[in-house]
Amino acid sequence: MADHLEASVTLPSDPASVSAARAHVAGALAEWGLPPDAELCDTVRLIVSELATNAVQHTFGQSPTFTVDVVLVRHERVHIGVTDSHPRFPKRLPAAVQQDNGRGLVIIRWLTAECGGRLRIRPTREGGKTVAVELPWPGAATVQPTETVIAAAQREP
Repeated sequence: MADHLEASVTLPSDPASVSAARAHVAGALAEWGLPPDAELCDTVRLIVSELATNAVQHTFGQSPTFTVDVVLVRHERVHIGVTDSHPRFPKRLPAAVQQDNGRGLVIIRWLTAECGGRLRIRPTREGGKTVAVELPWPGAATVQPTETVIAAAQREP
């Protein structure tokens, strides 16, 4: 097996693309040997759903597409990244009890930490951003402590 496997897809910033992003990542994980009923597969599908939904809903039409990348490194860790061209970084908003949205990044942070992974948000050279999650692959020895990192300061447009 190769030391580095990757799959990438660019999709239109449309609500229908969220399920396509989820299916793309689930297909890649299955191709790399992760059973569809594995806990990590469920976690990754939820993370991708939240990240893709954020890319569609919060770019305000300024990012016509978003890209989903998934990379498996030496069967030790999996990287999931969603990149859009909108310059504003996500920020945590207080979610009111009655509010239907606003909890996506909180969910992603919790799932990432629960798995012993890391969350990073970084700017792209083109002026957008990538929200990336790194999670341990099942069976890999984990030596890193649980850590959630925001790689760059929050910025407003």
